[in-house]
Amino acid sequence: MSNAIEIEAKALVSEEDFAKFVNEFKGYPSYTQTNYYLDNNEGIMAREGFALRIREKGEYYEMTLKTPLSQGLLEKNCTWDSKTFYDFTDKHIFPQGDIHRFLDMLEINPESLQIKAKLTTKRIDIPYLGGKLSLDENTYYDKKDYEIELEYNNIGDATRLLEELFDKLGVPFAISKKSKVRRAREEANRIGK
Repeated sequence: MSNAIEIEAKALVSEEDFAKFVNEFKGYPSYTQTNYYLDNNEGIMAREGFALRIREKGEYYEMTLKTPLSQGLLEKNCTWDSKTFYDFTDKHIFPQGDIHRFLDMLEINPESLQIKAKLTTKRIDIPYLGGKLSLDENTYYDKKDYEIELEYNNIGDATRLLEELFDKLGVPFAISKKSKVRRAREEANRIGK
């Protein structure tokens, strides 16, 4: 189990503008990851502003609980093997551990949680001015979007540096207010998943 604070600025862009970023940062490899977002039937996670995801990364899975802070998000992470993932998805067995205890403390029943949305990202990560720039092509159900993220140690500098990069590439800049989990949830709800 690990804890981290995630502070990032992000903006959605068109497919055409996304190609400008990919061209600017040629030579960095891409990789694909799939996120499964969890909630209960009452939508407690969304209602409370939390996000709980299982990220498939090759042969292992990482569960991350994100809770809002005044600046950024507190992330609690733990790694699962494929048996733990399939026990959860097939048998509804939520593994014991720090995330289970944290959810209990919040009075959220871990056993009531299930996969409510899925999003696959083809990502390029780039070290950038002391932070990490990510170029994301996201697919969820029949939708696709393109997002540029800059993870940095404070939101003000992350936003400023990202805006400067957008200006350099001649791309309109507007901070994205909807997270991946929210966009995936909304699309899942729209199509009745």
